[in-house]
Amino acid sequence: MITIEELKNNGADVNTGLSRCVGKEDLYLKLVNMGLGDAKFEELGVALQSGDLQKAFELCHALKGVIGNLALTPLFDSLSALTEKLRAKEEADYPALYAEILSLRSQFSGS
Repeated sequence: MITIEELKNNGADVNTGLSRCVGKEDLYLKLVNMGLGDAKFEELGVALQSGDLQKAFELCHALKGVIGNLALTPLFDSLSALTEKLRAKEEADYPALYAEILSLRSQFSGS
């Protein structure tokens, strides 16, 4: 399980995340692990691969909310950028954007 220090080192706004958990570090870390383990990450990849941009938008938007509430800022920023591209149905290198998200997720999950 990732530590508070590792979260800080990866760019998380730990103070904000902890404040949302009434300062309870164990609760915050549990929620971080749950958020990073959300199956929507994999579902997003499937939706992008199949070209279902509407489904990908819905999944990405939901993940953005969870990750934003956990204050995992770099991952939130990448999810936000992808969400906006999907919202506008822009042509984009979606596989590269998704790979960046998975890389950041991996950094935060310590795997």
